[in-house]
Amino acid sequence: MIFLELVLQNFGPYSGKQVINLNPKIDEESSHPIILLGGMNGGGKTTLMDAIRLALYGARAQCSTRGNLSYSDFLNQCVNNKIDPVLDTRIELLFEHIENDKPIKYRVVRSWTKNPKDGKDTLGILGDSDTWPDALVNIWDEYIENLLPLGISNLFLFDGEQVKELAEQETPPPVVVDAIRGLLGLELADRLAVDLDILVNRKLKEVGNSKDLANLEEIETRLTQQQEDYQTTEEKVEILKNQVEELEQKQQEAFDKFISEGGKIAAERNQLELQQNTKTAEIEQVRQSMCELAADVLPLALIPNLLNQAQTQGEKEFRHQQVQISKDLLIERDQRLLTWLNQVEISPVEVEKIQSFLIQDVDSLYAKTIQTEAPWLLADDETLSQLDNLIYHLQNSKLSAKEKLAILKNKEEEIHTLERQVQTAAAPEDYTKLRQALETAQNQVVEAKANYETSRRRLTELETIIAKSKRELSDYTVENIKHKNSEHIITSAAKVQNTLKIFREKLTLRKLNKLEEEVKNCFLYLLHKSDLVHRITIDTKTFSLLLYDLNGKPVPKHRLSAGEKQLLAIAFLWGLAKVSGHRLPVAIDTPLGRLDSSHRINLVERYFPSASHQVILLSTDTEIGKKEVETLRENEAIAREYLLKYDSSTRQTTVVENQYFW
Repeated sequence: MIFLELVLQNFGPYSGKQVINLNPKIDEESSHPIILLGGMNGGGKTTLMDAIRLALYGARAQCSTRGNLSYSDFLNQCVNNKIDPVLDTRIELLFEHIENDKPIKYRVVRSWTKNPKDGKDTLGILGDSDTWPDALVNIWDEYIENLLPLGISNLFLFDGEQVKELAEQETPPPVVVDAIRGLLGLELADRLAVDLDILVNRKLKEVGNSKDLANLEEIETRLTQQQEDYQTTEEKVEILKNQVEELEQKQQEAFDKFISEGGKIAAERNQLELQQNTKTAEIEQVRQSMCELAADVLPLALIPNLLNQAQTQGEKEFRHQQVQISKDLLIERDQRLLTWLNQVEISPVEVEKIQSFLIQDVDSLYAKTIQTEAPWLLADDETLSQLDNLIYHLQNSKLSAKEKLAILKNKEEEIHTLERQVQTAAAPEDYTKLRQALETAQNQVVEAKANYETSRRRLTELETIIAKSKRELSDYTVENIKHKNSEHIITSAAKVQNTLKIFREKLTLRKLNKLEEEVKNCFLYLLHKSDLVHRITIDTKTFSLLLYDLNGKPVPKHRLSAGEKQLLAIAFLWGLAKVSGHRLPVAIDTPLGRLDSSHRINLVERYFPSASHQVILLSTDTEIGKKEVETLRENEAIAREYLLKYDSSTRQTTVVENQYFW
């Protein structure tokens, strides 16, 4: 796990939005473990540590300034006092870890305002695809417990006060004890012991309150009788089913006979006769319409040639009259022209030529229209118009007569069909026999189906009854087994508790042996006196450290200097972190405390570069001073440097990148 970025917005003394790059990578190929942040006391170093804890754990975070405050009051306390209360206070922590052999990045975002709603912050998780996985938000507490459990977080996120307290006390403080128990897995054994007690009490209550169990023999006898009834009913249902099928076959045969022997037609005789009378009336109506057509112009259809000849002759005579009228008009006009020509100064010869031309012109125009035969029809315009109307009306009458004849033919065929059907109908006495036979077959089918349905419902009821009896038998068996299991659990719980106690002791010894060796190696690595301690043991109950020299004699803790005690405390935390097996960042607030120069240089040269793959140091100018920072720079241990510049007049802190006290 690697912390990549911390964003603070209006959090504590940090006004506005300030971004701190925590990535230990210098480039793609190289990285340095240490992120160094320098700041004076009261300048916001501890606030940065609290921000990391708060981002990861929320209301469960063990922040240094929270004390006994409720979570809502603590969030109000963390809001920058110089901003508008409606503005958001926000923390973002971007980290990377390996999941399914692939690096995954998550940005944990917590935001709130002054007097937050419901006394809570708003949590959001931003993934690699810039989406908010709601499911991860809902299970965030469980998810972060798998990455960095809260119980051991103090092994990786600690401060000088914690080291000082651990160094001064004979037994570790509660937060370290909790971390040790979580690391050794002892809390699981203790929780299992408590759960066993709860289980035993519950089983005792179940055994004490259990009712008399049902009589197994009575249930089995009842179930056997029910199964026999079921088998009998099932056989009866099968017989009735076959009977229904046979009667349905007989019913079909009676129906087929009823149809083939004219029973159906006989039943429909009245309807057929009614249809026949209706068709006869329709035919009579059609014939009446044809009589009306015959009384009108339709008889003229017998002399179509004469009608056509009269129409053609009338048209010829009408055209001849029109031509004669136009010819007379032209002759009158020509006469007026000649009279006028004689009055003007034109010679008689010329007038004669013009007259000759006009006569020839008229004769040539009307030569083709000369009547070859004398008019004999002598019809006027009104008569010719009536003749045209008569011929048109005659055509319509002929079409109507044709349609009437087609309708008459169809109606007569329908009447013949109805007559044949009536003739095939059974006689009344035969029809009665056929109908009675069909009704008898139908009644037998109805009765058989009713008996079949009754038996089938009884079969279904028996299925339900048998299932209920089987459940009772099963419940009896389950209750009996549960009763015996409860007794077995009660009698076995004491043995399990003893076994669990032995397991806890052996687990503690095995884990503490490994931890003792790691703490000793870390202490000797940090200490410049290699002969001071030969062996370190850890008490299995109090987890206090006991030191022994080369001769096996105890080394009292008061013989150690203050600096040596702090180195021992750091070695203890370092050893716990190593034994945990978690590859996690380490963050240390005020890391050097009261160490003298020789111990400081050991810590700077040996612990800080090796404590983890990422080490976040929050130091004052008196801890990691000019000499120490130069040593870290020379050893290429520092990836990034920041200065927390605090303005006492505004009580605000600004993060300055690429800058330290020196």
